[in-house]
Amino acid sequence: MIGERVYIGAHAHIYADVTIGDGATIGAGAVITEDIAPYCLVLGNPGRIIQQDYDNSALL
Repeated sequence: MIGERVYIGAHAHIYADVTIGDGATIGAGAVITEDIAPYCLVLGNPGRIIQQDYDNSALL
């Protein structure tokens, strides 16, 4: 399930049955295999939480 106000970058891959919390940001090319908490910035392969309480309003 993908929450509200989620930004997903180009070529990101979201696998399996994961939940992405409201306001999360998934960087370009990230590979997501686990649940992501709300308002987190996730980058990399595998996806890692880089910053919590991240405000993605400028991206949206």
